[in-house]
Amino acid sequence: MSGPECCSNPPNLSSSSGLGSVTQLGGLKAYVSGSAQSKQAIFLVSDVFGYESPNLRKLADKVANAGFYVVVPDFMHGEPYDPDNAEKPITVWANIHNTDRGFEDAEPVIAALNSQGITKVGAAGFCWGAKVVVELTKSPHIQAAVLLHPSSRITLDDMKEVKVPMAILGAEIDKNSPPELMRQFGEILISSKVNSFVKIFPGVAHGWTVRYKAEDEFAVKSAEEAHQDMLDWFLAHIN
Repeated sequence: MSGPECCSNPPNLSSSSGLGSVTQLGGLKAYVSGSAQSKQAIFLVSDVFGYESPNLRKLADKVANAGFYVVVPDFMHGEPYDPDNAEKPITVWANIHNTDRGFEDAEPVIAALNSQGITKVGAAGFCWGAKVVVELTKSPHIQAAVLLHPSSRITLDDMKEVKVPMAILGAEIDKNSPPELMRQFGEILISSKVNSFVKIFPGVAHGWTVRYKAEDEFAVKSAEEAHQDMLDWFLAHIN
């Protein structure tokens, strides 16, 4: 996560959006959607703009409709990145809300899910959240992962430690996570004999899957295609 590209086009936030509800889980507020009776959960880890993004909650509801219990935790602790806050530019904000802290926060949330009878967990990370998800794949916290326009903090060495099936959905126009790097990630996963899938979406930029504008038909179509790819991956590997 570096440079202005990762933090441009903030969504209009609304804590009341979505068909689900906000609850406390593992010490964090979380938007949850779907049946709590499900034995399979999908964990969505937001970008820097946080868990209130209407597009992210809409996606959570779509995944829940496929039979999963979906959890979107507030890893930003009520303080998503605000590009208009001159007192906390992204460099200052990211020191407080770093992905190491995100990983530490994720563990008790997953433990809470397991205590509720969840037997399998898949996780998808968007930009900032993708780094958190990669860390989760290095130990038996989750059973499948999807990275969507991942953070530039993810390294080739990180990918060598991935232990669960992983899909990587990248943007053609992305300085943070260029297509060549996404393909390198895929090559490492193949060499590690990790079930994997890499897809680069043409004509879209970093963040497109959750920051698209509803009036932009091409952006919406591309985002929905990525959402379906993500859902298909989880249906194939979380059952």
